[in-house]
Amino acid sequence: MNDIKLSEHFNLSEFTRSATARRLGIKNEVNSQHLANLTNLCRYVLEPLRKRFGQPIYVNSGYRSQELNRAVGGAVKSFHLYGRAADIRAANLSDNNKLYALIKELRLPVHELLKEQVIKGIPTWIHVAI
Repeated sequence: MNDIKLSEHFNLSEFTRSATARRLGIKNEVNSQHLANLTNLCRYVLEPLRKRFGQPIYVNSGYRSQELNRAVGGAVKSFHLYGRAADIRAANLSDNNKLYALIKELRLPVHELLKEQVIKGIPTWIHVAI
């Protein structure tokens, strides 16, 4: 599948790339429903956040196939399995709290919002799901 543009600032490859999948030879390909969910995640959460934040937002983990989710120790019913979640971060670790606060301030339509791998009060990444 060619690299599909999901929104102005986000492409499908950002949500499907995985060093673990590459290392283990796991296919991490989306179907049409996953693609629709990822598009909605970008349209209603990540793109408005990116525009308001004014800086790039990086996707650490997006869609995960069942096999990849097992390999990384993901939750059995993870929203990542359906293309409804992303683990995101700012360019600077110190800006991750700003991202988290901005998601809450903008009242974006998220079902899950979690600070992950918190070190000295700063999350290494933020999990968002619709």
